[in-house]
Amino acid sequence: MEDMIFLKNITRGERATFFFHFTYSFIEGIISGILVLNEFVFLKSLNGSTYQVGVLFQFSMVVLLVAIFINEALHRIKNKKGLLRRTAIITRLPLLLLIFFPRHVDAMGADSVYHLIFLLIFLIYYLASPLIFPSINILLKQNYSTSNFGKLYSYATSVKKITTLAATFLFGILLDKDPFAFIYIYPIVGVLGVLSVFMLTSISFDHEDDAPLIYKRIFSGALNRVKEIFTLNRPYLHYQIGFMLYGFAFMGTNSVITIFYDRAVSLNYSSVAFYKNFYNLIAIFLLPVFGRMLANTDPRKFAAITYGSLALYLLSFPVTMIYPVYIEILGLQIYYMLLAGVVFNSVFISTMAISWSIGSAYFCERHEAGDYQSIHLSLTGVRALFMPLVGIFIYETAGFTFTFSMGVLLLLAGITLMMWSHKRYRLVDKSR
Repeated sequence: MEDMIFLKNITRGERATFFFHFTYSFIEGIISGILVLNEFVFLKSLNGSTYQVGVLFQFSMVVLLVAIFINEALHRIKNKKGLLRRTAIITRLPLLLLIFFPRHVDAMGADSVYHLIFLLIFLIYYLASPLIFPSINILLKQNYSTSNFGKLYSYATSVKKITTLAATFLFGILLDKDPFAFIYIYPIVGVLGVLSVFMLTSISFDHEDDAPLIYKRIFSGALNRVKEIFTLNRPYLHYQIGFMLYGFAFMGTNSVITIFYDRAVSLNYSSVAFYKNFYNLIAIFLLPVFGRMLANTDPRKFAAITYGSLALYLLSFPVTMIYPVYIEILGLQIYYMLLAGVVFNSVFISTMAISWSIGSAYFCERHEAGDYQSIHLSLTGVRALFMPLVGIFIYETAGFTFTFSMGVLLLLAGITLMMWSHKRYRLVDKSR
């Protein structure tokens, strides 16, 4: 690893951190690649309803609502590594229960108990997110220099994208041969999830002076910290408002895209995996470019690029309904307009992977990284309380075209705010 060109100008500590970060990202890529098809599995194999699909996606985000309180508690807990590892075991291993699911669609009626069990298992799985996500930001901010932060993060994320691509492709082929293959694949995901967190927690922590774990103080301290940051840091406030507008668009259309694949164009698993893989393939090459760009670009301008690429991606769906032309190659249904949209989605994925994960860190000092990221995550949970189901309701009421158009308008509002804020309020980069 020491001979790798991109590790030439980093310290020994950064090199050690990158090894564990790299390994964590590799394993998480496998997990992400499999779970990328999770909603489609629930809709197609388990015969879940549209609203249940919305709830499944909602679970992945709404748990982040408590991130600011979890972050405040982290300041007061001494054995953070032990806490993360126990959390991984408790939240990942319930996936082993899926091995007892039936292997035929007849048992999956509209009100099947297996739907509820499946949703509960993944709710438990996602409960680890508000603890793990801020910890990643803290670990990397403490161990990477500002000059290498975006670069090393983008390299590790590129590796994650490569393994995600391979896992999605192979899992899609497997599901076309056996729609219930998830019954034994998801338990493997549970074991890998524990292993990845153990690798992450091998990165060194700089422990803080631990305060008493008093829950009343955790609640009040977290809210006061949010108020203080938003009052004193206007650029960051605007950044989060922009992310709220983006989040409304993304969450309101994400599950609808899954439904579109099934009901509007009747794709098989391999075709869905192809569209998801193709944008990841392009994103792999774009990530290092955008990682370096973020180091020299105001995060608000960077976010505007992200929002714009997502808007163009969303437009590809109604255009596909107007021009539904495709070719079939080796069982893959390749729609021309969806393929064009995938190019824009690759820009969105590669920029959002960086902006969403570490963008907040550019507004703060090193020791504040956990606070800023936890606010960012909690606001994700706030919009997840209602927006995924609102998106399903809008689709059920007004159809695909109106739903995607709503998303585009929200993104345009976010772009306008980001550019106005960048012009009006200069960002003082306290992270450097």
